[in-house]
Amino acid sequence: MPTPTNPRKRSLMPSSPLRRQLRAAGHHLDPVVQVGKDGVTEAVLRQLDRALLDHELVKVKIGTESPEDRFGTAEAVAAGAEGAQLAQILGRTLLLYRRHPKKPRFEPLPAAPPTGARPKPRPRPQPRPSRR
Repeated sequence: MPTPTNPRKRSLMPSSPLRRQLRAAGHHLDPVVQVGKDGVTEAVLRQLDRALLDHELVKVKIGTESPEDRFGTAEAVAAGAEGAQLAQILGRTLLLYRRHPKKPRFEPLPAAPPTGARPKPRPRPQPRPSRR
C-alpha cells in the first residue's frame, strides 16, 4: 500500500485488521492522558509511557488550549512515545497503541525459535490380548 500523501494521515498506522480491532476496542475507553496548555511535555510523555505499559491501548485527550493543532500534537505524541503507533485521530482525541512486551492482548507474541530438543514421543498403547 502506498504511503499516504495527506500530512494528516501520514502519522497513522497503516490500515489493517489490527487497526480495525484497535479502533473497536478503543471506542469504549476513557482518556487516560491529557495534553494541556503546555503542549507535549516530558511529564506527558512519561505518563503516556506508563499508561501504554499498563493498558497497551490508550486514549489521549488534547485540550482546547493546547498550543499546537491536533495533528501536530498527534505527531509529537507518537514520536515521543517510543514504539507507539497512532491508530486513530477523532476530534481532539488520539488513540495510541504499543504492544505489551510480555502479555499482548491484540497481537500474538512472536514464535519462540526452536530449541533443537525434540519432544518425547508418547508411549504406544499395548494391544489387548484377544479372547476367544
